[in-house]
Amino acid sequence: MCAQQASILKEICISSHPSNIVQIENFVENFREEHGISEDVYGNMLVAIIEAANNAIIHGNETDHSKQVSVCLQRERNIITCIIRDEGSGFDFNHVPDPTAPENIEKEGGRGIFLMKHLSDLVVFSNDGSHVEIQFRV
Repeated sequence: MCAQQASILKEICISSHPSNIVQIENFVENFREEHGISEDVYGNMLVAIIEAANNAIIHGNETDHSKQVSVCLQRERNIITCIIRDEGSGFDFNHVPDPTAPENIEKEGGRGIFLMKHLSDLVVFSNDGSHVEIQFRV
């Protein structure tokens, strides 16, 4: 899925099974080691990327094991870009409920996008929400 972009450094594709998240955790950890990323940035990256990948598996691909989720990581100078793609039909990313609103505080889910936005420097959804780009300054 990422091969068309010449500057992509690393990519992993997994089937849409929640247990495959550990592969993405290892992938991000290896990238951190290769690029000497600080613990602070790494912690934010790991949480944001795992949230995005979980959303792609559960909501995007509806845990359909025949569908793939790809995670691409790229570093250009002081910016790390992560692109997560699923094969789902997307969602309306402009109308996501605020998890800090009083009516949503007690809800079990719904915090993934909120966390992604607060832990990263930029979050951009495209392809009707089935692609998310997350950037981190290092």
